[in-house]
Amino acid sequence: MSPLAGARIVLGVSGGIAAYKAVEVCRRLVDAGAHVSPVLTPDATRFVGAVTFSALASEPARLSLWDDADPIPHTRLGRGADLVVVAPATAHLLARYTAGMADDLLTATLLATAAPVVVCPAMHTEMWEHPAVQANLSVLSSRGVRIVPPGEGRLAGGDHGPGRLAEPEDILAAVEDTLAGGAGGRRDLEGVVVLVTAGGTREAIDPVRFIGNRSSGKQGHALAAAAARRGARVVLVTTTELGAPAGAEVVRVETAEEMETAVIRLAAGVDVVVMAAAVADFRPKQVAEQKIKKSEGVPEIVLEPTTDILGTLGRRRRADQVLVGFAAETHDVSRHALDKVRRKGVDLVVANDVSAPGVGFGHDTNAVTIVGRDGPVTEVALISKDRVADAVLDAVVAVRNDRR
Repeated sequence: MSPLAGARIVLGVSGGIAAYKAVEVCRRLVDAGAHVSPVLTPDATRFVGAVTFSALASEPARLSLWDDADPIPHTRLGRGADLVVVAPATAHLLARYTAGMADDLLTATLLATAAPVVVCPAMHTEMWEHPAVQANLSVLSSRGVRIVPPGEGRLAGGDHGPGRLAEPEDILAAVEDTLAGGAGGRRDLEGVVVLVTAGGTREAIDPVRFIGNRSSGKQGHALAAAAARRGARVVLVTTTELGAPAGAEVVRVETAEEMETAVIRLAAGVDVVVMAAAVADFRPKQVAEQKIKKSEGVPEIVLEPTTDILGTLGRRRRADQVLVGFAAETHDVSRHALDKVRRKGVDLVVANDVSAPGVGFGHDTNAVTIVGRDGPVTEVALISKDRVADAVLDAVVAVRNDRR
């Protein structure tokens, strides 16, 4: 049975264009068996109508502290909720919640509840990346609030970038996981410093062209976000332009050499290293200073190997450090992963068959085999990359616990 069955959910909707997606979130929560109490901010009603939510939800939508016969509606809602989810959560709503303000029914309810809270930010890219917004998210995360990071896509105004509200299915997955007592509600990495790498490196041929791979960086970013939710201090070394996960320090790199420099510099001071990045194995020995013209004929590109970052970490790591590698395979996944564990001197390898539908590069889903020094630890069937991230971190926590 779904953990949503019979759960009392307060659905908060704040005033952003993504509020229209909250209608679908409401419908799906009700269809899953939840009792949904919608609470809209005054600005939310500029984008969506209260009647819509009243028709779909389990009870009429509420708009104000003062339009209810109950003199303290926020207390009743907060105490009666099994979970509060805010979708979308605007920058303004996040700032007020962080500061402890209670100037409308939604923020008052957020302060009046002891139930788990899930917030789903949505805003323009520049706002999402602003240090004030990231600081507020970091504070909320440190207080146990679960952050469902926005996706990347077309935004209001026609431009493209991170800040788009997470899809309804991802929001429901986070709500279900939190209600089920999943990793979203745990703080088992409190005080642990975690370094995560993400994305595919680009090795220049000339100022225009490069050798690269298909990695989107989504799994690495999901790992960083999950580690931060679970209480870790996270450093993310990434080649992508994806939005920074809430609570993570981000280091942007492009090439294998830049990633090596950043990772080696940082690794000595962390407790866990998760090398999710797809680092190029080879790079051009010489990079043309100017664009190579097609009219000049087919260029002869001589390749040289890049540094084996994971192998270097395996040789240099502290005895108490947990080291995790990734392996994108197309056959004999477990065998290749076990070989990599032993050759690289790591604790775990997360391997996937990238030839399978919906798995690996570019997808929002993944299916992995987590392999330790004695063989497969966990088989994870096709699920969202957020949930794969928690499965990987569960294995990391198990390794750390075994060493105590």
